[in-house]
Amino acid sequence: MATAQITLRAEDPVARREAIRRLIRSRKVATQEELRELLAAEGFDVTQATLSRDLARIGARRATLPEGGSAYELEGFTALASVDHPLAQLRPMVVDLDFNDSMVVVHTIPGAASPVALAMDRARLPEVLGTIAGDDTVFVAPRRALSPGKVCKQLRWLMQVE
Repeated sequence: MATAQITLRAEDPVARREAIRRLIRSRKVATQEELRELLAAEGFDVTQATLSRDLARIGARRATLPEGGSAYELEGFTALASVDHPLAQLRPMVVDLDFNDSMVVVHTIPGAASPVALAMDRARLPEVLGTIAGDDTVFVAPRRALSPGKVCKQLRWLMQVE
């Protein structure tokens, strides 16, 4: 029965592409072979050709890392950001992120909004103009011409908020 389930997952391109996105966002993936091995561990048996098509379809590209080498990244998500990013340390304090037409709202545990806003300000993210903190809510103003939705998505990734 487990074999049938694994086979079913391998044939599901939507689930496979979502797994690829998640893997690229959660770690540095340097090669297609490394990505194939990670996918195989999750029950997705893919050929190199299929993986190449999936990477192109989701808009993944290789980016050079400052420390040398390269890794896959998705548009709006740099390969440099990962669990090592300082904002990932905020995860225990962040409850949720949301956005509207003009700003991003970060909901925190009670009393955590000021330290979260301070950390975001100190990170000097190019997408963020500034923050305003209450007790458990941070308002984030995106820079001009940047979509609050994209900024929210970037912050979710940097803070490791699902």
